[in-house]
Amino acid sequence: MYLNCHSYYSLRFGTFSEVELLELARENHVTQLALTDINNTSACLNFIRKAESYGIKPLVGVDFRNGVDQQFVGIARNNHGFKQLNDLLSAHLHAEKLIPQQAPELSDVFIVYPFEKVLLNEMDTFKPYEYIGISVKDLRKLPFSKYITYKDRLVVQQPVTFRNKRDYNAHRLLRAIDNNTLLSKLQAEEQANEDEKMYPVENLYQAFKEYPFILENTDQLLKQCSINFDFSAGKQSQNQQTYTGSKEEDYLLLEKLCLAQMDYRYPDEQDAAIERMRKELELIRKMEYVSYFLINYDIISYARSKGYFHVGRGSGANSIVAYLLGITDVDPLELDLYFERFMNLFRSTPPDFDIDFSWRDREDVTRYIFDRFPNVALMGTYVTFKYKGVVRELGKVFGLPKEDIDRLSDGQFKLNELDELSELVLRYGTLIEGMPNYISVHSSGILISEYSLQHFCATFLPPKGFATVQIDMHIAEDVGLYKYDVLGQRGLAKIKETLQIIAYNQPDNNTFDIHNVKQFKTDVKVNTMLSRGQCMGCFYVESPAMRMLISKLKVDNYLGLVAASSIIRPGVSQSGMMREYILRHHKPERIKQAHPVLLQIMPDTYGVMVYQEDVIKVAHHFAGLSLGEADVLRRGMSGKYRSRDEFKAVEEKFIDNCRKRGYDDKVTKEVWKQIESFAGYAFAKGHSASYAVESYQSLFLRAYYPLEYMVAVLNNGGGFYRPEIYIHEARMLGAIVHAPCINRSSMENKIYGKHIYLGFGYLKDLEQRSCIRILKERTHGAFTSLEDFIERVTISIDQLSILIRIGAFRFTGVDKYELLWKAHFSLGHIQRFEDQYQLFKVRQNNYEVPVLQTTKLEEAFEQIELLGFTLCSPFDLLLEEPKNNRITNDFQQYLNKHIDIYGYLVTTKRSTTQNGNQMYFATFIDQIGEVFDVVLFPQIAAKNKFRGKGIYRIYGKVVSEFGYLSLEVVKMKKEDYIQDPRFQ
Repeated sequence: MYLNCHSYYSLRFGTFSEVELLELARENHVTQLALTDINNTSACLNFIRKAESYGIKPLVGVDFRNGVDQQFVGIARNNHGFKQLNDLLSAHLHAEKLIPQQAPELSDVFIVYPFEKVLLNEMDTFKPYEYIGISVKDLRKLPFSKYITYKDRLVVQQPVTFRNKRDYNAHRLLRAIDNNTLLSKLQAEEQANEDEKMYPVENLYQAFKEYPFILENTDQLLKQCSINFDFSAGKQSQNQQTYTGSKEEDYLLLEKLCLAQMDYRYPDEQDAAIERMRKELELIRKMEYVSYFLINYDIISYARSKGYFHVGRGSGANSIVAYLLGITDVDPLELDLYFERFMNLFRSTPPDFDIDFSWRDREDVTRYIFDRFPNVALMGTYVTFKYKGVVRELGKVFGLPKEDIDRLSDGQFKLNELDELSELVLRYGTLIEGMPNYISVHSSGILISEYSLQHFCATFLPPKGFATVQIDMHIAEDVGLYKYDVLGQRGLAKIKETLQIIAYNQPDNNTFDIHNVKQFKTDVKVNTMLSRGQCMGCFYVESPAMRMLISKLKVDNYLGLVAASSIIRPGVSQSGMMREYILRHHKPERIKQAHPVLLQIMPDTYGVMVYQEDVIKVAHHFAGLSLGEADVLRRGMSGKYRSRDEFKAVEEKFIDNCRKRGYDDKVTKEVWKQIESFAGYAFAKGHSASYAVESYQSLFLRAYYPLEYMVAVLNNGGGFYRPEIYIHEARMLGAIVHAPCINRSSMENKIYGKHIYLGFGYLKDLEQRSCIRILKERTHGAFTSLEDFIERVTISIDQLSILIRIGAFRFTGVDKYELLWKAHFSLGHIQRFEDQYQLFKVRQNNYEVPVLQTTKLEEAFEQIELLGFTLCSPFDLLLEEPKNNRITNDFQQYLNKHIDIYGYLVTTKRSTTQNGNQMYFATFIDQIGEVFDVVLFPQIAAKNKFRGKGIYRIYGKVVSEFGYLSLEVVKMKKEDYIQDPRFQ
């Protein structure tokens, strides 16, 4: 009887989930109802999927509104009607058009107009599929309206938005957030009526007992509706089914493409490769994933034709077919990659191909996919209300001052010291925390479907103009839609740009093939640099934690880096198995502590679960689960799947099987703890191997073309560290770094031999249009003087002053103070319009300028103001000279002793102990520019605070862990800089 129900996917309006709606219906003896969210069909598929388990017949539709102004409700008679509703909603969302008062003709949709709207618009005629909706509160007006005579057009339309007063309060808060207004000023028309709730069916029948024809009409409408989707384990994939139009031709093409690349990938021995290829091809055909591989190949082929770099990773990297097609550059035979992780007969989803492109190229690849295939959309994702966001939004709704909001958001408060309004924010925040706030775009997922995606949901149009579905990946997979992953990353852009820089900076030293990774893997210089952790700027291996791990393991080969890439992931490290792996690596006798079965399963990693497929191996070989059950276990370790019934059943079977096999409960729990702690975070081995390939490419470039590589790193947004640190690293590698120059700089950094000129982009207050004019005019020849520049470039005195102060005219040999005088004499009195050019050369007056001289310190502080950092050593700015000259190289002689050392702060990382206490890891640069790491344990961290960038004097104990030297801080103090001499 309920034709107009809302879930919290009626964003910033509804108050509970689609599953809670089903629970509510069962409690009220409702056996059929329609989910009709406001301009949204996000919840429809899961509503249909779950309805059967609640004994409820599901109907779905859309509540079409302009803001909160309801125009009509559309209810799908069948699957085609659902598509019609999604088409209509998508069209309006894409064009951002208002919903019309009158619904268009939709052959398989019932339209229900709310009674109040019918009265307001004085509607007289209704088509056979159009009805007038009457709510319980409308029954007071109906007898006095002419529409009482429209007996065959009247149906029950009792909206459902709340379960109780608590939901109503949450609704009002959501509406205030949506309207960006104080709760006290929220307009009544912006809220739903408090009576929009579900009554037991008996009560509803009682309310309408005087109008049995309304109940009969509603019942007839409900009986005519039926919608079905296949959510079973054996459901057919909804992805595009063929690539060529024929499944047989698809298979022949796939086989042909693989064989064509066999000589390139395996120039010597091919027997094992061909056998593995045949085995995979048969399974790919049996699982009907041939088109999936060919579509990925098509995307890669387009990228290659445009000269775009890519990295293929994910579980698909375990596949030799993917390797032969060039989707990945990981040889599964070399790494003995586990075939069953890539695919098995029990696997319900296609293998993952996470294909990375340069962040500069990704959008064009995405556009190609949309143009190339008929039914394409980006995957959606839900952004939910998190604690900090909730506190900030409700703080504004309740009118709290910013200072109070900041304190609540940061958790810097004591409950007994809060005022009444702050308490309200926290109390009511629990009502909406976790609800969806808005629909966004998945970081990488693209759907390529056999049918129009409006069969499944509506789509919206984000700013970049690519249609995006209103469902997330979990619901999409439930119905058989599996995403293609196209990602953008900066590492590939750094590699590509390095090659371009080498081409102009070292044109005679450019004879290598960046794709010949096999050569890099055995390069002594590259591997030595890796083992020492000299990886700053290199893809995935530059963070302090990764450098530390590599140094502890003494990683000097590709396979070691593959393992390290996965060990560093949160799950492995948090479970304590990262430390255990390192111990077993250094102490072979400790390997004997591993369970014999685990050691047999994972000999390469000393019986420690490191890779994602280890979960499948252990579940299958250790606990005796089938491969299908093992895959359920692997998938269940992340996100939404963990709460599902099928996962809980597998968990119980895992433990039960271990007992039947005679394992001690302690061993079983320990193995289960390992699985549970990291499987959702760990990489597939092929995924780690793909990362390691890109790492080796960047390591090779850093080893042999360090300056060109560091310029490319800077030009592509850096990486883990801020630009200042990469500039420092370039200087340590032999670069001579210059501030921006009018004649040598561009928007980005440029290198000439060993000379790096910083780009204009670092000047925070320099307008882009000024830069464009400078670069355009410079094509007519270099600037010869300040006067020449002023004559040729239209620029304001403020913008010109920035360039002079940073030293961009230092080629003139004239002190910047003198140049500033001249600039003000020439332009200080002129207000020039943006596009106004001088028709005639303006005669420059000669003025007597006093002799002025800029000091090095003044220059340094100008750089800090304009660039955000100085190009001299920060130690030159100390108020007091360091009391000692100890450096990182002294650590060895101070091992297990205390040392007093100065360091410039690079980065910090806060960590929480098991007891909930805060501790810190930090990285510093010493007085000669070398990097060292420190740790502040909780008691020390509580007394010694980091106070932003700058130089710290640190007293601590030098410790060694697996040969890696670091400092355990005892006390620490930030040193003062001298006063800015410009303002003395």
